[in-house]
Amino acid sequence: MQAISEPYHLFADPIRYYNAMIDDIEAAVDYVYMETYRIGNDVIGTRFKDALMRKAKAGLDVKVLVDFWGGSGINNQFADEMRKAGIDIRFFEKIKFNSDIFTRGHRRNHRKILLIDDDICYIGSTNITDYNLNWRESVLRITGSLSLAFKKVFKQDFGIYNTYIFAKNNYLKPIKHHSFEILRDMPSITKQRIMRRYIYMIKKASESVTIVTPYFLPGYMLRKAMMDAAKRGVQVQIIIPKRSDVNLADILRNKYLGLLHESGIRFLLYRPHNLHAKLLLIDGRQFSVGSPNFDYRSFRYMYEIVLLGTEQSIAMQVQQHISLTAENTDMFDYEQWKRRPLINRFFEWLLLPLRHLL
Repeated sequence: MQAISEPYHLFADPIRYYNAMIDDIEAAVDYVYMETYRIGNDVIGTRFKDALMRKAKAGLDVKVLVDFWGGSGINNQFADEMRKAGIDIRFFEKIKFNSDIFTRGHRRNHRKILLIDDDICYIGSTNITDYNLNWRESVLRITGSLSLAFKKVFKQDFGIYNTYIFAKNNYLKPIKHHSFEILRDMPSITKQRIMRRYIYMIKKASESVTIVTPYFLPGYMLRKAMMDAAKRGVQVQIIIPKRSDVNLADILRNKYLGLLHESGIRFLLYRPHNLHAKLLLIDGRQFSVGSPNFDYRSFRYMYEIVLLGTEQSIAMQVQQHISLTAENTDMFDYEQWKRRPLINRFFEWLLLPLRHLL
């Protein structure tokens, strides 16, 4: 693979960024830290495991943090091989089958970052599996000192991997680095810092708001911010998959599409495979790249992370990602939505109480 020379590179194709990640891991000389929601016991997962094991056996500091629920697809042998090679692998918040299974077990670490040698960082939407090989994703490769800020995030997460009670405010402070800001969320009904920042950004938009997300179940305040923006003349565009990999979320989201369309919000439905990218672009200048979906579950219950900023080269790549994605979409058909079958409306109503969990 040809070496990547630019300091910021936004990927959409899993094959390309997996190859880039493996190449960067193979070139590491000091450490490799990986934090992910899911790693598969499959071809892609094994490629990463083997590359990480080679670096650990060569004496590098290799640490891996996998969410316990998301990592349930790998067996004990998979993890044991990594440990025997010298990798410090930890599983984030093991689920305990007791009276706390729902309130604690539902809170998952959905962050996705890869750090190499205080110089390279990846942040975005991807898991480490074969499952998403034909999906459209959003993964940003960063070189330079910004990776040190992500290193701090990783070490904090690695330290609290199985701790239920800790000083959460210490792990939620925004991290500013020149024109960038790293914003994190932890499970909370009231704080939801990423959602609140998105609302603020949408309220301040003067020209355009574009949201790219695989699952679209926004709460009332987000819906209101988007509708208000459209009413004051801001072009609000939302790109979602025509069919995601979570059918129940697709059924429920349809309840909102017509109502938001009536407020002037434009929906584009991505046709090929699944759209799993997670992007926000305001006025073509201010961007967000990271792990959260645009839904209740991400904003309320998950450990999420985003990179915010106005770096022109990244904003231009986000815009290009959006433009190329839009080329493979269908416009939302409002008239067809109004004629959708009664059974569809029934299931939308039936699933509504579960909107926080999908």
